[in-house]
Amino acid sequence: MTSMTVVVGGAVEDDLAAFVGAWRRAERGEAVAEDVLAFESWEGLASVMTGERLRLLRHLNAHPEPSVSALARALGRQYRRVHADVTALEVAGLLERTSGVVRATADRITAELQLAS
Repeated sequence: MTSMTVVVGGAVEDDLAAFVGAWRRAERGEAVAEDVLAFESWEGLASVMTGERLRLLRHLNAHPEPSVSALARALGRQYRRVHADVTALEVAGLLERTSGVVRATADRITAELQLAS
């Protein structure tokens, strides 16, 4: 199972500490395979992860599609809206289009909401 962590909030110092920790593990020869997507605010996350985009990711997790148009047909949605959603999720790293397949990049997304910075 592949997973991704979505972090909302937090300080730049937290990001720097995580980066330095991963760097040190890599220097020791330890595997460093962390997928983290960070947002400065709840509004930033909400602008990327809408209800329809979550539905789209769930569909792709179970049924990768050969194209955006096939995905739009499977979801019963307009092509241009699905294309915009796919582009936004691809930029965020939550899905990928490779070798003629549109698929989710993770089986699980875990969210961390940091209340204090």
